[in-house]
Amino acid sequence: MNIMLFHSTYGLRPAVRDAADRLRTAGHQVWTPDLFAGRTFDTVEEGMEYSDGIGKEELLKRAVLAAAPYSERGLVYAGFSLGASIAQTLALGDAKARGLLLLHGTSDIAANAYVDELPVQLHVAEPDPFETDDWLSAWYLQMGRAGADVEVYRYAGAGHLYTDPGLPDYDAEAAEATWRVALGFLDGLTSA
Repeated sequence: MNIMLFHSTYGLRPAVRDAADRLRTAGHQVWTPDLFAGRTFDTVEEGMEYSDGIGKEELLKRAVLAAAPYSERGLVYAGFSLGASIAQTLALGDAKARGLLLLHGTSDIAANAYVDELPVQLHVAEPDPFETDDWLSAWYLQMGRAGADVEVYRYAGAGHLYTDPGLPDYDAEAAEATWRVALGFLDGLTSA
């Protein structure tokens, strides 16, 4: 698969590059656009302040420009937290999208969003301060109404960005389980 993988509010950290390498080792072609132009952050607060300063519209513009040269190939959009929300927005707007892999995050869904059985897989901590149970229930229903085929995996006791070994949230067991399931999801898209 051709995968566009977006980083979190921490920026394009080593964990994102490692995730891309893991996906490449499994036979996928992966791009990791740097929406923060080389900036990385040590805390979520610093990253959020920086991304808020850029603005959602500008971040989406940067993401669209990064994906545009490859979108004709039929991309799987993927991302971590903030990057997941960006990936979701792009996937719901790209008729050629092959799938959507969300790690640690979701986003609002436009009322007129429609996809034709787009395969979607979400991996999120339970509980997650950024992805509350009420929010996730509403999100799941809205994605279904939009035509997506959604799978949700919750990881009890894990921190928000539990797949990043460089952060306090890291949970090795949950991270490995996530990657095992996610790689199976991507393999299923390849054979479909």
